[in-house]
Amino acid sequence: MRVLIVSDTHKSHRNLERVLEKETGIDMMIHLGDVEGAEDYIEALAGCPVHMVGGNNDFFSDLPREEEFQIGKKHIFITHGHYYCVALNEERLKEEARGRGADVVMYGHTHRPSLTEEDDLVTLNPGSIAYPRQMGRKGSYIIMDVDEDGSMHFDVRYCD
Repeated sequence: MRVLIVSDTHKSHRNLERVLEKETGIDMMIHLGDVEGAEDYIEALAGCPVHMVGGNNDFFSDLPREEEFQIGKKHIFITHGHYYCVALNEERLKEEARGRGADVVMYGHTHRPSLTEEDDLVTLNPGSIAYPRQMGRKGSYIIMDVDEDGSMHFDVRYCD
């Protein structure tokens, strides 16, 4: 299974469109918030199942604040992250994820990619595919490949 993980598109879809053309065989997309009313467009563009949560700029949205689901035997917890003060650090979010029994927690909000793999928890942020804030300012996303045995492999990638 191949999963595209993105965040913080803020109604700018050029890079997302390019990534979906470039990355073949996407079975699922996870969007970690700040879609700003473009939920239907993103779901149609993806052409596969989409998990999406609301962010701090998703005013009047019906998107859930958080979501939990399974991918194989792994418990996934997704949120935009602003309720957990992720702009300061990931500690509150990690504590919440562990309390929920999550194997993987995903968030956005900071517009900077990060990936931490610990023995009991993977914490990741794909950054912003549209408005990056990290050094080099290239839009970023994560590809998660899940092997037949359920092992997950993560790759932070950048837009051209």
